[in-house]
Amino acid sequence: MTPTRAHHEAVDAAIELFTRQGYERTTVEEIADAANISRATFFRRYGSKEDVVFADHEVLLDDVVVLLAESRDARSTADPLVEVCRAARLVFDHHVSQPRISRARHALLQQVPALRDRELVTTHRYERAFTRYLRGRLPEGPHNDTASVAFAASVVAVHNAILRRWLRDPERDMRPALEDAFGDLRRAAARAAGPAAEDSVPASTAPGGTEREPVTPTGDIPAGRPRVVVAVVEAADDATADDVARAVRDALA
Repeated sequence: MTPTRAHHEAVDAAIELFTRQGYERTTVEEIADAANISRATFFRRYGSKEDVVFADHEVLLDDVVVLLAESRDARSTADPLVEVCRAARLVFDHHVSQPRISRARHALLQQVPALRDRELVTTHRYERAFTRYLRGRLPEGPHNDTASVAFAASVVAVHNAILRRWLRDPERDMRPALEDAFGDLRRAAARAAGPAAEDSVPASTAPGGTEREPVTPTGDIPAGRPRVVVAVVEAADDATADDVARAVRDALA
């Protein structure tokens, strides 16, 4: 069995048991038995009940890092903002591809504080991966770090807002809304970089061949133009991607 398959089976087994008999009442031994592994193997691979619920994201995070590394080379012409959005889309598609597990996990998060804390750790790891990549790919300058942190946080916030909408209505295709929101963020970042930056790279293309407006990395802000720092914090459960994108646009107005 591949590590990816093993992780998915362990996640499936744990979430099913937690849903059926409760998080506190479920033992590590029961999860290990359901996943067809020994107790020792469980602790070696996953460490705890909290960790196993997000074990599939260990593999997914590796995939995200590999995807971003493909365009990390300084000679790459790939737009780093587009690449970060592409990596976030990979995470979104992972959730959508397994609706039963995704919705059951979300329901558990509402009931178990320890799992909510673990989710925040997982979310922050994606954000750190995006930030590290952007720091190495955005133009050097005094605002490189701020731009990297702000865009990474914005992408994660928008992703989570759209994902929550999908979790409430899994029959609805939310990918177009995700692409539109990501486009808003990239255009906002390009405007913050100045008019010249908006025309510095060719238009990006989303999956399916949908042509997007040209967007570029954020660079130095021209002299005489006020510096704008966009801070994105964890959104409320009822916040939408439109709310997040609107806040970004208002800050840059």
